[in-house]
Amino acid sequence: MRIRATVAVVSGALALSVFVAPAAQSDSRGAADLDKPSAAERFGVSSAKSAFSAAAAADEPVVSKVTVNSGKSVVVGTTYAKTFTVSLTASHASGIEDAYIDLWHGTDVETDIDGLLWPNEETATCSASSATTSTCKLTITAEPGTDLYMNALAGTWHVTAGVLAGDGTVFWNDYFTTHKVQRAARLTANASPEPVKKGKTITVTGKLSRANWQTFKYAGYTNQSVKLQFRKKGTDTYTTLKTIKSNSTGDLKTTVTASTDGYFRYSFAGTSTTPAINAAGDFVDVQ
Repeated sequence: MRIRATVAVVSGALALSVFVAPAAQSDSRGAADLDKPSAAERFGVSSAKSAFSAAAAADEPVVSKVTVNSGKSVVVGTTYAKTFTVSLTASHASGIEDAYIDLWHGTDVETDIDGLLWPNEETATCSASSATTSTCKLTITAEPGTDLYMNALAGTWHVTAGVLAGDGTVFWNDYFTTHKVQRAARLTANASPEPVKKGKTITVTGKLSRANWQTFKYAGYTNQSVKLQFRKKGTDTYTTLKTIKSNSTGDLKTTVTASTDGYFRYSFAGTSTTPAINAAGDFVDVQ
C-alpha cells in the first residue's frame, strides 16, 4: 500500500491527515494531488474568514450562485476523462478579482478527505456584469482510476466556493453546496421473436451495467428495479408495462403478449451513484 500525506484545509488553517491509496493507482492526477489549497494559498492572502458555521462579515464578497457542470451530475465512464465547467456569481463593492471552486469527497474537510477534484486553471476567468458583480468560470477534470480511483467515491461530493474581491477581501466556504459524481451506466433491450404473431409471447432480455473505476470495465448492476416500457408504432410516448429487477449479473428478462407493432425498451431511474438511463427501443413487427 502507498501512504500519502494529505493536506486538508479550511479557512486558511492546515490540518494534516493520512490518506492510503491503492498501490496500482496512477500518479498522474487526483489522489496523487490531494493537497487541498487554503484561501491563503489560492489567493495569496495572509488569512481568510470562513462562511461556514458563521455569518459572513459585512465586508466579505457575497456569492449568489454556484453552478457545477450546468447543474447536471458529473458522470464518468471507464475510458475517458470528463472535463466540465464550474462557475460562481459573486459581488463586492470593490469588484471581483478571482474565484475558486473544487469538489471534495469525505466527511470532514479538516480530517477526512478521500477524493478531490480541483481546477485546471491557476486563476478563474471572470466576466463583470457591473462594477460590483462578476461571474467567474473554471474547468475541472475527473479521470477514472486517478481522480476517481475507487468506486466508493461515487455519490455526493462537497463543493468549495472561494472569492477574492478587488480590495483583497476573501470569502471561503468548503461546504457551500453538494453535487453528484456518478458511475456511467449502460442499458440494453432485445425483444424476440421478430416478427411475431398477435397473441404470442414476446421475450424481452437486456442488461444493466455500470462503470467500474477500479477495473476500467463495465459490470452488471445487480438487484435494481428496471421498467419495461412500450411505445406503439406511430406514437412518441412510452408506457410502462411492468417493473422487474436485474439479477446477480445485471441481466434482465421478462415476457409480454404480442398485441401491436411497436418498440420495447428498459428504463432505469438511477440511484445516487449511477445516473438514469433508457435503452434504445427495439421494434417488433406483430402480424
